[in-house]
Amino acid sequence: MLKFKFDHNNINVLNLEKTVKFYEEALGFREIGRKIPDDNSFILVFMGDGQSNYKIELTWLRDRKKPYNLGDNEIHMAVTVDDFDAAYKHHKEMGCICYENKKMGLYFIADPDGYWTEILPAR
Repeated sequence: MLKFKFDHNNINVLNLEKTVKFYEEALGFREIGRKIPDDNSFILVFMGDGQSNYKIELTWLRDRKKPYNLGDNEIHMAVTVDDFDAAYKHHKEMGCICYENKKMGLYFIADPDGYWTEILPAR
């Protein structure tokens, strides 16, 4: 049986530095790698949580000028947090909460390009 292991997910972004700053401030992610080809046609930035090997890859394309069409945006990543109430307060102050489901005990934040991240309490 083949064994597959999650490595990373990719999202394409318009303003790379703004998005990197968002993930640093909102989720505490840090840049762990960057790739720039000789022709500077794109930049890949890998960010991690410092606790797992999982990464998010941010792709910036030099020639892209218009926002990406995210459709119904039903695709998202999810993270758990040790202090859900403090995280909620922080994200509320940032103004990035885009959807709440108090009954289920979760909420979502949106990054500068409109990608959603689900915030869950650690269980």
